[in-house]
Amino acid sequence: MSTPVNPDGTTSENVDAPKTAGTQSRARTLFGIGSGNAMEWFDWNIYATFAPFFASQFFNSKDPVSDVLSTLAVFAVGFLARPFGGLLFGWIADKKGRKLSMSLTIGVAAVGSLVIGLSPTYTQIGVGASLILLVARLGQGLAHGGELPSAQTYIAETAPNAKRGLWSSLIYFSGTCGIIIGTLMGAVLATVLTEEQMTSFGWRIPFIIGGLFGLYALFMRRRMYETETFVEETTLDEKLESAGGHHESIWQTIKAHPKLLFQVIGMVAGATVIYYVWAVSAPQYAINVRGIDPEGALWAGVGANLIFLIVLPIWGIISDRIGRKPVMLIALLGLAVLYFPLNAMIGTSAFSLFIAISIALIFMGGFSSIGPAVFAEIFPTRIRAVGLGVPYSISVALFGGTAPYLQTFFADRGMSATFQWYAIALGVISAIVVLTLPETKGIDLAHESVGAHGRRKVRA
Repeated sequence: MSTPVNPDGTTSENVDAPKTAGTQSRARTLFGIGSGNAMEWFDWNIYATFAPFFASQFFNSKDPVSDVLSTLAVFAVGFLARPFGGLLFGWIADKKGRKLSMSLTIGVAAVGSLVIGLSPTYTQIGVGASLILLVARLGQGLAHGGELPSAQTYIAETAPNAKRGLWSSLIYFSGTCGIIIGTLMGAVLATVLTEEQMTSFGWRIPFIIGGLFGLYALFMRRRMYETETFVEETTLDEKLESAGGHHESIWQTIKAHPKLLFQVIGMVAGATVIYYVWAVSAPQYAINVRGIDPEGALWAGVGANLIFLIVLPIWGIISDRIGRKPVMLIALLGLAVLYFPLNAMIGTSAFSLFIAISIALIFMGGFSSIGPAVFAEIFPTRIRAVGLGVPYSISVALFGGTAPYLQTFFADRGMSATFQWYAIALGVISAIVVLTLPETKGIDLAHESVGAHGRRKVRA
């Protein structure tokens, strides 16, 4: 932040100036963002992983399959809540601060996890158990919708301009760690506990652990400082108002940049389908459709995600050197070209599945690692969180959330190629949208100017 200038032309430090993220240690920044983000992805993963074990505890249809379907329907409700979370917490992040929004999202998610883990069962309180599960997942869906845009905005505004691509890879790096930990916890508990024990109490363990860790992440985030970019924006607004000027409201700025909202939807549509197919549902697809041994398929997924962790920061570094657009185009177009060969490579063995997923995730890393940086770089500071949160959540819900279902649906009817062409088409659309973006490598996120009548000029 620039040093204040006195009327006589001398400068003096303002002892009352708020501390910003630039003054805190790098470790506090990275751990505060990464721990909360990992917890939210962990929470989202364990719900699907442990649903077969706790479904009968919240529903009582006398039909185990029906109970699981009801539980997964509640999971889908969480997806539907995400856009509203992006709107609510994105507005808080842009109006009240990134730190406050991130603290609220992790707090809501942690409480939701504890509520599920400690909830009475259907046998104890009847339909009340089902309602508790529904309300908890709605809260978590709202929190998840707000976490990503708030955390992405914070890490992008905190990172050095020349290393923003590398720093932004923390979002998917920490999230993937959360998914891997959740998967491993499921494998360990299923090994050491009997099926009866898993159904009775074992399923509660990951929710309680996730909730407690989430509260710790909340404590860490409360100790963080606000980003310098947001503080500067707020300070300038206050100066404009005190001088009789005015600034654009959040909604005015959003209305002035509708193109950005559609660009986000277009960029995310293809990327999220490919990500969910290869990073999330590939093992289940291989088990159900290709007949691969479940244990081998799950370990293949874990191993490929470890490869994903390695390539994420590498792609971030490359983007800081050659630019965002080349890296994203390599990722999206490379996956479009390789989609059919990779699908054929899956075969019927766990090893071939591991190779196919790994290759897909190596390319996918090019988009995932720098997506947070690109989204932050194309939006003005005033709408950097809410402008991303709503269209991003809508695109993920419409395309990513439905991808595993559509893939299995078409495969079951002998129409696997139909879904593959669908994924390829969306990937190409995302690549075309990337071509419409300016190159934003190394830009200063706080670089905005004041125009006539005191109104802020924002960069499109």
